[in-house]
Amino acid sequence: MNPAYQYDVHLPASMDPDSKYPVIFTLHGKGSNERNMFGLVADLADQFIIIGIRGNLPLGAGYQYYDLKSLGNPIRPMFDKAATQLEDFIQYATEKYPIDSGKRYLLGFSQGAILSMTLALTMGDQLKGIVALNGYVPEFVKTEYSLRSVQEVSVFVSHGQFDSVFPVQIGHETAAYFKEQTPHLTFKIYPSDHGVSEENQLDARSWIRQDAGLN
Repeated sequence: MNPAYQYDVHLPASMDPDSKYPVIFTLHGKGSNERNMFGLVADLADQFIIIGIRGNLPLGAGYQYYDLKSLGNPIRPMFDKAATQLEDFIQYATEKYPIDSGKRYLLGFSQGAILSMTLALTMGDQLKGIVALNGYVPEFVKTEYSLRSVQEVSVFVSHGQFDSVFPVQIGHETAAYFKEQTPHLTFKIYPSDHGVSEENQLDARSWIRQDAGLN
């Protein structure tokens, strides 16, 4: 299979050839790229395989996974295709690299967070957990997609208190939605704009380590 996405892969420096490893797939925001995401999880690179997935649609100096009609309003066919292709990519990478399929995590920011939450809802317990930074779940995903239970999926949702792109109320609504779907929800608000503060990064990394049983 030729994957739909270009990507960076970081393997632990001291890999045991007979072992499988937890993985973090990172999904960047609109107009960014996979390398901008690595810094968020670089401290985990000794224990996790880290795969940064680059959006396949050029946008300025960066990339995106789908385009928009307007802010918060994805072009539906492009969004649908991205969700399908990303799920296929996760399966491709799991077969190609020594990945523990029971410990697959997604970490996404903005557009990447939107897709991470969507994939959690469509893949269910095929994922161990997701970190969704400053995103939301599109209404059509909630009402029109074929959803799987996320009862066993760990979900870390965070949002900027002063987010000027997606107002903080969206973060509260997103958390309320997932609170009804899984008992394994962590929700945090940070005094930041549409970005990921240092405290947010530290909390997300600590959460992943603990959830994966690596603390």
